[in-house]
Amino acid sequence: MTTDETERGPTRHYVVDEADLDDGDRVLVEIEGREIGVFNVDGDLYALANHCVHMGGPVCEGRLMGYFTADDDGDLRYERDGEILACPWHGWEFDVETGEHIAGSKYRLPTYDVTVEDGEVYVLA
Repeated sequence: MTTDETERGPTRHYVVDEADLDDGDRVLVEIEGREIGVFNVDGDLYALANHCVHMGGPVCEGRLMGYFTADDDGDLRYERDGEILACPWHGWEFDVETGEHIAGSKYRLPTYDVTVEDGEVYVLA
């Protein structure tokens, strides 16, 4: 990478028309040799590397789900529905917004900024 490339920052890459990425949808794209998943979660767009940090599985092909929490009385609540991504190979779970492994921040999927301009979705990579 040259100094000029570093100063320019990430390049904007077209992904899909916003109208074609409904709530709960995802699209997988290849950008500069990297496979990236772009997700629509309640109208917010997120992009993650499609390479699980555990064993390299196609994490962005996994289920979007939530998780259960318990209060002090032991009552269970299902929270964050559609915000947790589970790798299809071994079930490792990641926060779609931050890329963090939900069991702790030691492991994290690379994330990318997403922008929408004139109805078109772009990933900055």
